[in-house]
Amino acid sequence: MPNGKPFCAIWVGKLITGCPVKLACCVKGLPLTLELTIISFIGQLILGFILTLGQMSKERLIFRITRIYISFMRGTPILVILFLIYFGLPDANYQIPAFTAAAVAFILNGAAFVSEIFRSAFLGVDKGQYDAAKSLRMPYLKIIRYIIFPQAFRIAIPALGNVILDLFKGTSLAAVITVSEMFMHAKIVAGRNFDYMTIYIEIVLVYWACCSLITWGQSHLEKHLDYN
Repeated sequence: MPNGKPFCAIWVGKLITGCPVKLACCVKGLPLTLELTIISFIGQLILGFILTLGQMSKERLIFRITRIYISFMRGTPILVILFLIYFGLPDANYQIPAFTAAAVAFILNGAAFVSEIFRSAFLGVDKGQYDAAKSLRMPYLKIIRYIIFPQAFRIAIPALGNVILDLFKGTSLAAVITVSEMFMHAKIVAGRNFDYMTIYIEIVLVYWACCSLITWGQSHLEKHLDYN
């Protein structure tokens, strides 16, 4: 209790007095955080969909390769994948920028989880619709594209919402490979001012606010699709 003041009162005072300047420095990394999140999420959706088709394939080799890949990525920490790509590839004389390495790591790892979400959503679509389309001699890819996928995507939205929330928060791990995202800026500001508690409380509130907006967008999308 320095100077007779409780620690909580000191922290609140720091949050109020130093918040505008320090917070402005921290959120300079927010655009890069959002860019990394959006690029990685789109990549996860595309690769996850391809992996889902692989899981549904009747070709045993394709099915087994897909299942092994998904099992490997689901059982490997994302931090290890980040280090493997950014620090490991240079040993093979192949260096890629930190941002690219982070995006590739998030895509490769997250696509495995997205694929499982899509697979369960596909199974949630009434099999009778597939059989009806098949009886009309529709090509397999058209059945997936026009009949199965739109319904499966609606089923998958809540789970995909969790994926993008975890991805947005997980981008903070990219700081360990020197990506100048929001948490990296917060670390720099905290170290410069020797005020870790205040800065980290502020950045937690920023993450919370952004995740709340994402959740609101997810709920709005669900209501829109249910209405249609």
